[in-house]
Amino acid sequence: MTPSAQRNEERRADRNAERLGDRVFSGLSRGSGIALLAIMAAIAVFLAIRAVVAISRNEGNFLTTFQWDANADPPVFGIAVLLFGTVVSSVIAMVLAVPVAIGIALFISHYAPRRVAATFSYLVDLLAAVPSIIYGLWGALYLVPHMTGLYEWLDQFFGWTGIFAYDGTPARSLMTVGILLAVMILPIITSVTREVFRQTPKGHQEAALALGATRWEVIRMTVLPFSRSGVISASMLGLGRALGETMAVATVLSPSFLINASLLESGGATFAQNIASQFKEAGSMGRDALIASGLVLFLLTLLVNGAARLIIARRKEYSGTAA
Repeated sequence: MTPSAQRNEERRADRNAERLGDRVFSGLSRGSGIALLAIMAAIAVFLAIRAVVAISRNEGNFLTTFQWDANADPPVFGIAVLLFGTVVSSVIAMVLAVPVAIGIALFISHYAPRRVAATFSYLVDLLAAVPSIIYGLWGALYLVPHMTGLYEWLDQFFGWTGIFAYDGTPARSLMTVGILLAVMILPIITSVTREVFRQTPKGHQEAALALGATRWEVIRMTVLPFSRSGVISASMLGLGRALGETMAVATVLSPSFLINASLLESGGATFAQNIASQFKEAGSMGRDALIASGLVLFLLTLLVNGAARLIIARRKEYSGTAA
């Protein structure tokens, strides 16, 4: 065999080996995706079967009843308070956390000196690893006693709205829970957003600077549009944790099955907190009822993720691949 033919044969062998590796990787990736979908489907089927058993025996309206007495005979329970508390506390957390997270991420990626940025990045990543129960203990022992002054100020200037009326009770309310959740999800959103900002093409930023743009104009015209989908993804990741947070909420919130007009009044409940607090004492019917509420939380999380995907799909022109 001539040297040229031998080289051609070696190239063909290399290409065949590369194709085999690509096929193996493709198969593993496809199999992992299918396995993930199968696991999610199995979870959904399990939750649905147990939920149907509970709902079929429920004497109350599952969607509108302001009561949770699943161990009674007959059982009476509903998710109205749980849904309200979960959504309201998560919305409060997102309103407080997302703007602050974007500001911190911009400071780390575009304003802070390198050493300062490295230190802040380390601290943010460290906060993201703190267990939930630690946040819960901090919230119960420090945050709750120090919220009274803020609540009195809100009541003085905004109490006329009814939403911020305060009656002097301990600050174990949905507002406190929302603030605690904001602190918890802040490191996650900041960390992801920071990395997204750093992926902005240098050429875009340098072109804006060459045209005479200020640093803020560079951020507004290049960094923020390019990173919009990534920021939405980071926010949805934080929202997912806020929706499903259990121990921290159970430690801080004073549970009650009432929907208060004021966010500052003690009481309220969330899906995860109710499951954690009720599961130990629940009987067979009580566990099925808790599983039914878990199914609603499961569907709520899927809806949030689906909405995020739709928002991102509508803004493909800002994605990194389009850039």
